[in-house]
Amino acid sequence: MQIGSQPDHHLPDLTHASNHFAFGFDPIARPDARILILGSLPGTASLTQQQYYAHRQNAFWRILEQLYQIPATDTYEARCQQVCAHQLAIWDVCHAAHRIGSLDSNIAHHSVIANDLNAFLSVHPRIELIAFNGQAAAQLFKKHIRLLREVETLILPSTSPANASLSFAEKLARWAMIQSV
Repeated sequence: MQIGSQPDHHLPDLTHASNHFAFGFDPIARPDARILILGSLPGTASLTQQQYYAHRQNAFWRILEQLYQIPATDTYEARCQQVCAHQLAIWDVCHAAHRIGSLDSNIAHHSVIANDLNAFLSVHPRIELIAFNGQAAAQLFKKHIRLLREVETLILPSTSPANASLSFAEKLARWAMIQSV
């Protein structure tokens, strides 16, 4: 398992950036990953805990528990290992962006520094599906990323607690579509 296997590329020095400038995490992936789950940018709880989808009300880990039997109560490291064992990868569209709070709607689009998805795909050639965790991730991807190879994409409902328009059961039913890959 490679946690922190972000491809080597040059990013601007943002050491003195505003305290509202959020930096994402390295991807969780093995070279044999087949599905890349892309979020937008980690929220405050995730940044504090240095874990993807750390907000206790985010449905992400509970959904993976139902779909892939990855216990949501396991340690973060154990969950990440199971993600990789199921040939899933987790990353975000944004490497960094200016955002106050955790809402995706607060991401200042002009400030987005996108992750290098093409480099990621070159070292993860078996990726056949990019599943967006919510509309915001899909919109950021569309605006900031141009892939060099064709990859199927799927927009899934956000697992964020801010997406209260769908019940857990409705989110789970839609997320089950990734199991067919």
